[in-house]
Amino acid sequence: MPTPTYPETRYAAIQPVNLASKDERARLSASALKGFFQLARRWKLRDEDAKQLLGGVTNGPYYEMKRHPENRVLDADTLLRVSYLLGIFKALSSLHGQPLADEWVSLPNSNRIFGGGTPLGYMIRGGLPAMSTARRLLDARQAGL
Repeated sequence: MPTPTYPETRYAAIQPVNLASKDERARLSASALKGFFQLARRWKLRDEDAKQLLGGVTNGPYYEMKRHPENRVLDADTLLRVSYLLGIFKALSSLHGQPLADEWVSLPNSNRIFGGGTPLGYMIRGGLPAMSTARRLLDARQAGL
């Protein structure tokens, strides 16, 4: 008797981006930074908060990224941070009308994940794991969970 197998799909497998590849990171960096700085404007982030969300970037590199995003190749950690933040931004835009979508990160939140604080403070303190949690929360809300 043949061993049962999972049915084949008609869809091609989607390969994840290889963030270990400098060429891939170079390809993605400028658009990631442009998106991040648009998000920062919409969320009215202070530069200090934006630098922390990017992983604690210092002043010189931060302002250089802001002025010339096309000249920067981000490391994998920073690209992942920006990806989470853009996903959060997109989810908020789909879940809430303006201006709530843009204010949400700065408003005190009663969800126990945030402990009465702001999602922004939670993500700054918790880094990538906190961004992942916030993203999963919003994705679940989009799915109606």
